[in-house]
Amino acid sequence: MKVQLMIVVAAAVLVALLSRMVTYSLRFTEVAVVTTFGEAGDNSTITQAGLHFKAPYPIQSVTKYDTRVRFLQARSETQQTADDRQIVVEAFVTWSVRDPLAFYQRFSNAGEREADHYRRAEEILRSALRSGLSETSRYRMEELFTSEGSSKLPELESRVLTAMTGGGTGGQSLDSSGIVVNSVGINRVVLPEETTTAVFDRMAADRDRLVKEIEAQGMSSAAAIRSSATAKAETIKAFASARAEEIRTQGDIEGAKYLEKMNAYPELAIFLRNVEFMATVMSRRLTLVFPTSMPGFDLFRPDLFNGLKRGEIPASGFSPEWLRTVVESEAADSKDDAGTPVGMVEDAPRGGGR
Repeated sequence: MKVQLMIVVAAAVLVALLSRMVTYSLRFTEVAVVTTFGEAGDNSTITQAGLHFKAPYPIQSVTKYDTRVRFLQARSETQQTADDRQIVVEAFVTWSVRDPLAFYQRFSNAGEREADHYRRAEEILRSALRSGLSETSRYRMEELFTSEGSSKLPELESRVLTAMTGGGTGGQSLDSSGIVVNSVGINRVVLPEETTTAVFDRMAADRDRLVKEIEAQGMSSAAAIRSSATAKAETIKAFASARAEEIRTQGDIEGAKYLEKMNAYPELAIFLRNVEFMATVMSRRLTLVFPTSMPGFDLFRPDLFNGLKRGEIPASGFSPEWLRTVVESEAADSKDDAGTPVGMVEDAPRGGGR
């Protein structure tokens, strides 16, 4: 029983070993290069995912490559700009295996494992990137670092990518090595201390220049506004003066007629001026103070009605002689041209005593 079990286990192990020797599987992100006695032909590339058969080693061997995009971070490199400034540039590359057969033929001498092939390809990519970064010398510092949002860093990255894909180490291009460079990016730029000081000085000078330009524009605009306002003010003042002179002239012409009449009757003129004065004064809030001893104002005495009996009339401050004189004067003034009195007035009755 134990012997049979050992035979079955040995057979299973043998089948597994034979299966491993004559089969291989590919993921959908992998391609394979199948070599026969170490040689790879045009039909050696296998791209279909799944289980595949091959001859056992050493007749045939399989090298698998991952076709996904790979990321390569390069070391910092010191570059010189067009205006003789030193900057430290750190860049990266994204790449992938485009042609597995060409990639195998180019890098198989680096070792038997796929990792050895990748390492050799990355060395070539670093060298190509280092050469491509020399394009930095085409740009000035102010073109790469600007506050106006028009930096030429993207253009520099495009130039580096073109330089990398146009040539390679040993006269071979990356395309002929089965490598495709997807993108090149500059992810860090470090300025040396002396360059940083120079950049800050230049930025300060640019800011000063911009401030002076804005101040000059403001002063020019202010001068133009003041000049325009002064011209308009002078125009308005001249028009107002001319209009006022016209009004004064018209007033003098119209007032001459009234002055002529007032010169003929100066008493009337004085009277009208007094009336105008009283109308002006009385139009405001005014308080006049008169003593109650003046004729006609004794009725305002607070003790006038003290001690009066029923039917008595308070005594007036006007004397009968004064009333008679006033009435006769008014009657004389009201006679007609024939001397006939218009009306006669009897002696005013005396006021009742207390």
